[in-house]
Amino acid sequence: MSAAARIRNNVQRLESPARIPAVDLARGIALLGMLVAHLMIVSRFTWSDPQSWDGVVDGRSSILFATLAGVSLALVAGSATPPSGYLRRLFCSRALLIWVLGAVLATLSVPLHIILPAYGILLLVGTWLLRFSTPVLIAVAAAAAVLGPVIVAAVGRINPLGPVASELLYRYTGWHYPFAMWLAFIAAGVVAGRMLLERQVRAALVLTAVGAVLATIGYGVLGPVAGTTRIRALSLLNDVPHESGIGEAVGSGGFALAVLGLCVLLCATPVRWLLWPLRAVGSMPLTAYTAHVLSWWVWIQFQPGIIGITFDPLWDFQAVNPLWPSIITLLIGCSLWALLIGRGPLEMGLGRTAIAMASRDHSR
Repeated sequence: MSAAARIRNNVQRLESPARIPAVDLARGIALLGMLVAHLMIVSRFTWSDPQSWDGVVDGRSSILFATLAGVSLALVAGSATPPSGYLRRLFCSRALLIWVLGAVLATLSVPLHIILPAYGILLLVGTWLLRFSTPVLIAVAAAAAVLGPVIVAAVGRINPLGPVASELLYRYTGWHYPFAMWLAFIAAGVVAGRMLLERQVRAALVLTAVGAVLATIGYGVLGPVAGTTRIRALSLLNDVPHESGIGEAVGSGGFALAVLGLCVLLCATPVRWLLWPLRAVGSMPLTAYTAHVLSWWVWIQFQPGIIGITFDPLWDFQAVNPLWPSIITLLIGCSLWALLIGRGPLEMGLGRTAIAMASRDHSR
């Protein structure tokens, strides 16, 4: 195959009817948002203060990423409820492999809460959720958004584990992204994905409107109540990023749905071609995320001997202003890979391994 034909096929791969460009765009936004949250000192986000809007990436980027996991599951499963046995095995194999990748990255001396172990667990839970009807999933999302923060708070207060065991819990289950509450996002994502399988523009309008309402409730009602009350139980309503409050679950979950809806509307226009590099990043999220983590880890390996005992892997890395070089490298690297080769290297390898695992289990 000629280079021109290969590029044409690879461009068409991201434009095929089986792949919704908006999902790649939203995933690319989530990934770059996580980079900004990692590599910059961002403000505490306040809607009324434009100078604080860089803080929108904190917490919301990872929640958007988790919500899109549910969307992807629904799109691959299609209209089958429940999905076939082969698809369930495929999803479970993929979830396991992502968890293993996350567990490996979590052993590196990088000052990050690696999201992939939690992401793998959420994919496993999402595979189970696919058997339920849409109304049931809406109820599950609502219950997890309200009760999940209560469970997270209870675990934090009565945790019988010592510091070492607690660290292992956080590292290998991704409890910084507690699945007790984050179940809400993957359930909502499955619902959103099913909606997009039908009429995309209509679904986008509904997602944008519902997401805006939920964000207003979470950030405009629940969060302020938690911030002004002295009643301990009402503090669970907080909307502070990564504090697992009900306000965060409702507000950030709504934010994720609204972003997805807006991405669908945007990708219904020719503007989607201008955003192709961002969509390329979103088409290979595991590769992009892993490259980000590994580049940070490699930088750390060369620094202690130079800087000395005052070296701090977080603040010293941020001090070299790595944000824009990282973003530009990812945009260019993922775009070239998507054009010249196709699927991301980790997506390709993990996908083939998951298919082999699912097929082997079926043959037994």
